Amino acid sequence: MKQRTQPIFWCLLSAAFFGASTPASKAILGDMSPLTLAGLLYFGAALAMIPFSFKGGSPELRRKPDQLLKMSGAVVFGGILGPVLILLGLNVASSASVALWLNLETVATAILGWLFFREHLDRRTWVAIGLVIIAGVILASPSGFGSLMPAIFVALGCLCWGFDNNFTAIIDGYTPAQTTLVKGLIAGIFNIALGQVLEGDPFSLGIWIAALVVGAFSYGVSIMLYIAGAQRLGATRSQMIFATSPFFGVLLSWTALGESIGIYQVISGLIIVVGLLVLFTGRHGHVHTHVRTRHTHGHSHDDDHHGHEHHDLPPSTFHTHDHEHEPDEHEHPHEPDLHHRHDH
Repeated sequence: MKQRTQPIFWCLLSAAFFGASTPASKAILGDMSPLTLAGLLYFGAALAMIPFSFKGGSPELRRKPDQLLKMSGAVVFGGILGPVLILLGLNVASSASVALWLNLETVATAILGWLFFREHLDRRTWVAIGLVIIAGVILASPSGFGSLMPAIFVALGCLCWGFDNNFTAIIDGYTPAQTTLVKGLIAGIFNIALGQVLEGDPFSLGIWIAALVVGAFSYGVSIMLYIAGAQRLGATRSQMIFATSPFFGVLLSWTALGESIGIYQVISGLIIVVGLLVLFTGRHGHVHTHVRTRHTHGHSHDDDHHGHEHHDLPPSTFHTHDHEHEPDEHEHPHEPDLHHRHDH
């Protein structure tokens, strides 16, 4: 049970931290451009990960061309293009609406994972995805054409984050903190520099510190927890849990920014909750074969895949290091994690 509930908890906590970023970013956007803010959010994420990035991972695996390609895709789509497009939409729409539109990221992640990343999606998963789409249609329908442009920006941003989520779930050789550090550092510096060149935002120490603090928690801690969960659950299922993040954002928009909560937002939220229940009340299992694999990711030794020993660690301790799996064939319920990227 712990093998499944632990990553679910990580993704829920990640969702709570990220959900707070929408109203917090909306409050800061009045004082700087979307480009500069996107850069500061990711640079804050990188700064927060420095203390956690010295141990673990595999330099040898990180140098492999396929891993460099995956990391580059995560940085470009997730760190540079995605947040800028989202903030452009947030700049001209209410934070509550943008927070709920962000559930399009879940749909994009699922479809891209199924098409390009060999992630198995069963009937329950497709039903859950359909419910998320219905919730998004209900949310957008009362807005009219006045919200078309911000909705397009958010949709494109979610598509970019869909690619990012799938790349991130299968990156090897990095710990979650190291992945977050690399993404945050490169994307942060790039977007800050671009924002200063194109927008010329005046420097304000207080505003910049506020943006870095929001980035440290709502991006840094959130991304680290999400990666740890996604490597255990797969990109689509972790995103379905992460779909709860808008409701934390809506709650803060209501309480902190004084924005009203409409009946459409409530109905959309209830539909998404039903979708999550549909997704996680089912199990997928069958006979499958594992080839010899060497990789680096977070794991514990009380599951069906990590039989190597650490005499100084209890079996349930979650840790990260480079390790090798022998060939194996067995049957058990499983998620599309790093060990189960097969079609079935």
